[in-house]
Amino acid sequence: METIKFKTNIKCGNCIATVTPFLNEAVGEGNWEVDVKDPKKVLTVSAVDAATVRQAIEKAGYKAEPLN
Repeated sequence: METIKFKTNIKCGNCIATVTPFLNEAVGEGNWEVDVKDPKKVLTVSAVDAATVRQAIEKAGYKAEPLN
């Protein structure tokens, strides 16, 4: 699996709690983390498909744009 990074609007612990079930279902527990201290709120995911991750984030009500 490759590691993919996304710029998100996930800002706090409550936001992480909201996206957790969606990301755990999409990529598996322990395969992702959000750095809320980074100004870009970077989500790092071990996943096969960036589109799957984006769909999970959007389903939870947040936005994610792949970082280059």
